[in-house]
Amino acid sequence: MINGFSRNGHDFPAQFYQESPTTYGALGGFPEKTCFARRPRRRTTIMAMGLALFVPCIIFTAVFAVMSFEVHWKTPRVAFAICGFVFFVVLATGYLAVDSMHSGVQDGVGTNWYTFTFLSGFLAWSLGMTAGGANFARNMQPFYDVYNLNSYPAVDPTQVRGQQLMDAGRMVFKPGSQLDLRYSMAFRNVDRYCVAPVTTSNNATLANYDFWAVGLNCCHGESRDFHCGEFSNPHAHAGLRLMKDNLRPFFRLAVQQAEAAYNIKAMHPVFLYWLQDPVLEMKTYQEEGYKYCTLGIFYHFSLQLLLVVVAAMGFSKLDN
Repeated sequence: MINGFSRNGHDFPAQFYQESPTTYGALGGFPEKTCFARRPRRRTTIMAMGLALFVPCIIFTAVFAVMSFEVHWKTPRVAFAICGFVFFVVLATGYLAVDSMHSGVQDGVGTNWYTFTFLSGFLAWSLGMTAGGANFARNMQPFYDVYNLNSYPAVDPTQVRGQQLMDAGRMVFKPGSQLDLRYSMAFRNVDRYCVAPVTTSNNATLANYDFWAVGLNCCHGESRDFHCGEFSNPHAHAGLRLMKDNLRPFFRLAVQQAEAAYNIKAMHPVFLYWLQDPVLEMKTYQEEGYKYCTLGIFYHFSLQLLLVVVAAMGFSKLDN
């Protein structure tokens, strides 16, 4: 047979094997494009959304933790250096956004998502710096300040002088010690700086009053008008050292007023917050710091998730 071959007595034209098939059974030819053609772009868009969600969250968590905890207390320069490095990461996402604009990329991983990641990353960095600094100042710094000082048990206010306990962070006075509200005083400079000396159980007059309970806006300057800390707790005979340097001069002025008004002496006054259990109070500061950090991370993640969802809806409308 010409242009063909024979097999088992049947003739098969060569053209049958030379031409590519255009049909398969009764279904017709294969379509040139399938429904799976858009999968790569959809996949990259999901990846971009994931990066836009997690990169700012990582930025916030890192900055918040560094600004809140011990590295900020021990080595502030290192803490700010770490935050500065994280800020360069934020700037890197901004560079990608600008580069995407110049290259004309408009797909799911292009200008829109890079710009969104940069803006939300900058917001995360700013919130981490602000919230972390506030958590440190309010909770963790008082904890670290007192924790790294000495603890003195059974302090006798009639025998011990203030200069002997200059490194004290926690002081527990001997049983029966209390506040002598007869010599309480207040100094007013916008706020009221209230003081009351620590004495023995029988309110004996001491030759020197060096231990003073303090508080802000918890008195009116009149004698026996001191309502700071656990002043009314009969089991309270301990204190945490006042560590805020900006408050100490005003409390010192209040003590000087008490010296002049009551004709008493305070050679080396030590200021403290009056309470029953200083260890429990320190743990409260620490637990509050960890709690605010955990809540901050959760709230920021929720905010970032909401922003990503809103951005995805807006970008999809722009594409359509």
